[in-house]
Amino acid sequence: MAKRSKTKEKILKVSTTFFSELGYKGTSVRKIAKEVGIRESAIYNHYTNKEEIFLEVAKGIFSSPLTISTTQMQESALKGKAFLSTFAMQYKMLTFDKTNEKMFRLLMIELMQSKDLREQFQSEFHDKNIKLLSEGFFIMMQSSMIKSSDPMLLAYEFISTLFYIRLQVTLLHFDAHATDALAMQFEKHVDFFWESIKV
Repeated sequence: MAKRSKTKEKILKVSTTFFSELGYKGTSVRKIAKEVGIRESAIYNHYTNKEEIFLEVAKGIFSSPLTISTTQMQESALKGKAFLSTFAMQYKMLTFDKTNEKMFRLLMIELMQSKDLREQFQSEFHDKNIKLLSEGFFIMMQSSMIKSSDPMLLAYEFISTLFYIRLQVTLLHFDAHATDALAMQFEKHVDFFWESIKV
């Protein structure tokens, strides 16, 4: 069982590299298998097809930058601005991670082609992040740290700017432009946002 999970892990690692460097169409199950060091037919013990591998890789890219339990959520949200800073800094790290950025660029292209990928983006990235943030904002409101408002709307407002900065960084890197000026935008966004909602 441990060997099986190690093989699966290696398939995902190799696939992430190939997808990010060669794109979806340029990556084949044959290439992945060869690089992993297994027969092509052996990949089908783990995944049905290339699309399933791609969706699994995408899940990692789409996942929330902040993974915390319900118990930790209460404690984290009570830190107010520090909770938002932690979320934004994790998001920033994903934005400037080279492999993650290449996959993000590819996913933006493939989102228009694949209904399964769009559904996964909706559930793994959008819904989970909005839920996490809106719960945090709700706890902050209950603790009179921030003004009373719609926690869901606050979540949308907070993450949309982060997403836009991430997209801008990706577009600039694509054309080999500098992104130094954008590096501080994550922190500035948290400062500006917190000042506008705090009591």
